[in-house]
Amino acid sequence: MADKDEPLVLGIETSCDETGVGIVRGHTLLANTIASSMHEHARFGGVVPEVASRAHLEAMTPVVEGALAEAGLTFSDIDAIAVTAGPGLAGALLVGVAAAKSYSLGLGVPLYGVNHLAAHVAVDQLEHGPLPKPCIAMLVSGGHSSLLLVPDVAQDVISLGSTVDDAAGEAFDKVARVLGLPFPGGPYIDRAARDGSATAIGFPRGKMDDGTLDFSFSGLKTAVARWVEAQESVHVPDVAASFQEAVVDVLTRKALQACKKYDVKDLLIGGGVAANSRLRALAQERCDKAGVRLRVPRPGLCTDNGAMVATLGSDLVAAGITPSALDIPADSSLPVTTVHV
Repeated sequence: MADKDEPLVLGIETSCDETGVGIVRGHTLLANTIASSMHEHARFGGVVPEVASRAHLEAMTPVVEGALAEAGLTFSDIDAIAVTAGPGLAGALLVGVAAAKSYSLGLGVPLYGVNHLAAHVAVDQLEHGPLPKPCIAMLVSGGHSSLLLVPDVAQDVISLGSTVDDAAGEAFDKVARVLGLPFPGGPYIDRAARDGSATAIGFPRGKMDDGTLDFSFSGLKTAVARWVEAQESVHVPDVAASFQEAVVDVLTRKALQACKKYDVKDLLIGGGVAANSRLRALAQERCDKAGVRLRVPRPGLCTDNGAMVATLGSDLVAAGITPSALDIPADSSLPVTTVHV
């Protein structure tokens, strides 16, 4: 149950192609409304920034009003506004930040510009309660593959490793294109892999044993493309399953290496790729063997959404963090170590 004394925070997310608005009271979710422009990008095989920005402009007011209606609230009930200030697509971010500034000014409530990646960590609290301090977080999405040490999600996030080239989700999209599967590739590869063998093809594991906590998926993507080109016929499920296994093998091994190195017994996985069924299963299997507690939000909270932004905003309010100024920028390359701007 939500504490009626906790502030109501409305969160706005527009870092890529989803216009998300969420409302929370503390760590209780009251509304989570999303308008996606994914179908508009599918024919291009990837997200087109200008198309995404225009879609955010068109969706913003209806999505905000829809979230308020879902929560049974009015604008006058809102105590604070949180918004993704970065990282993400510059134009898309600008739409959300401008809207958040307008709502903050018009309603006379504080504004909190937050980090998209830290918000992916914070959202798990809506499902599994307060985060252990510290925890290791692995964020895997179309644009990011990161390992983080999180002593306090509202104030202290430390980068341990990241991708040196393609992110995991980007590799899923590119391999899906090679296999003739639709965009976005992640769900379609996950589905196809269920009918294939994960050991059919020995695809490479980039940076598996290099002693770092960084990732690399570009070489794997290229290896799949070259393998497919060399075949007279391709059994798509086998390729999908073998590729997927290579990705999740590296992700889970590196995550547990981080837990061991920093003596942390709690691992959180977030971001859109965290919805992948094989990643969730292998992570659980390996965490159980290593004595590590695994937390993964339900799939609907893994992909970009306003609830995660509202949750981090709520954490900032609870921690007594000074609100953002009304001239905060949208920063497409905002470092993960900057939780609040």
